[in-house]
Amino acid sequence: MRREGVTYTLHHIGIPTTQTLPGERYAAKAGMYTTDDLSGPVPIQWHRFEANSPLHPLMRAQPHVCFKVNDLAAAIAGHTVILGPYEPIDDYHVAVIDNAGVPVELIETTLTDAEIWGRARSGQHASLYR
Repeated sequence: MRREGVTYTLHHIGIPTTQTLPGERYAAKAGMYTTDDLSGPVPIQWHRFEANSPLHPLMRAQPHVCFKVNDLAAAIAGHTVILGPYEPIDDYHVAVIDNAGVPVELIETTLTDAEIWGRARSGQHASLYR
């Protein structure tokens, strides 16, 4: 999809959960545990939040869709940004906007999906999971 000069490509869906899942990795800065499911046509990230997580309430309560964009600054222009922009993984820039009460994650990166998921799993080059 292309809108106002920005290209949007579906990357993953994030879903809050209260269940402890196998393979969780912990992000202390976010007060969040994440589990990736890459088995289907669209990757799913399950997020379990600690009670004192500093993340925006929308992110803790609502599922979110994530799009890879070619210009993060242009994609967030004019929107209410509820997280970021920041770099949780080296060369992977993220912002989350409030889109009519629904969190939408936007990422800009030159990394391949294999590099993104690999860095997230291993914690290498991923400051969020150190």
